[in-house]
Amino acid sequence: MTAPIPPPGIPRRSSARMGSYRRPRMTEELKELGSDVGHRRVGRLMHENSIAVKRNKKFKATTDSNHSFNVSPNLPNRHFFADRPWASDISYVWTQERWLYLAVILDLHSRRVVGWTFSNRMKRDVATRALNMAIALRQPPRGCIHHTDRDSQYCSHDYQKILRQHEFQASMSGTGNCYDNASVKTFFNTIKAEPLWRQSWRTRRDAEMAIFEYINGFYNPR
Repeated sequence: MTAPIPPPGIPRRSSARMGSYRRPRMTEELKELGSDVGHRRVGRLMHENSIAVKRNKKFKATTDSNHSFNVSPNLPNRHFFADRPWASDISYVWTQERWLYLAVILDLHSRRVVGWTFSNRMKRDVATRALNMAIALRQPPRGCIHHTDRDSQYCSHDYQKILRQHEFQASMSGTGNCYDNASVKTFFNTIKAEPLWRQSWRTRRDAEMAIFEYINGFYNPR
């Protein structure tokens, strides 16, 4: 006997309803709801019912590595669980008020977002405010690795001063290598595909509230 798929009346999490789940995550959702299904069956049913992920995006460059600041060595070297490092990056979302920038700090051991801030401009303070929030919330131990790319926001004297004051080990990705900070970029891909790219945003404030609710209500708890 084949296992039944839960009927439409059973509540689903918002990210699944938004059509952003591919076969593996859809399978896990159905298993949590009590259905004994496998990846192949879910994939077949999704194909038969024309259920597919649609992800549209408007591109905005955020990397500015053309600067004269000093850079740090790549300490994790893609070993993202070594010494429980933190990692940070900046991304964006398009609104009818133009771009909203989002800076986050991830604790790579727990995968939790421990600091984040918003800005309507690519200023250095968007990165430092996220860092200060994470430090206040988590009180990291001395020697904690803090990994970023080579953007001017992270190489700036202000940002590096905070790292020295709290005795972080500064680490930076190799030149032009996005895989060195893959964990944070994966988080950005997830948050954009689930709550952000599924609709248009009238104001930056609307997008901020959606991001806040996603991080606190879904991503960190899950």
